[in-house]
Amino acid sequence: MASPDKTEALDSPVANFEQALDELETLVQRMESGDLALEDSLTAYERGIALYRQCRGALDEADLRVKLLSDPMDPDSADDFKPDAS
Repeated sequence: MASPDKTEALDSPVANFEQALDELETLVQRMESGDLALEDSLTAYERGIALYRQCRGALDEADLRVKLLSDPMDPDSADDFKPDAS
């Protein structure tokens, strides 16, 4: 049985980010191929929106966690995380 901390981590959007992103990329490739029927395209689009929102939520949560680590007393004062563009 998983401890509460591990169960909570598994339910976290951040923990599921990679899986959701992989599924979204696969879905986009299928849609771009043009081989889906209209109904299948609509279903895929709906799933894609849900996956996008899940990924966006995970990124927002990760950003908040970084801010909390940077300045736990005033996370809003911490700079937004900006990965190197190079």
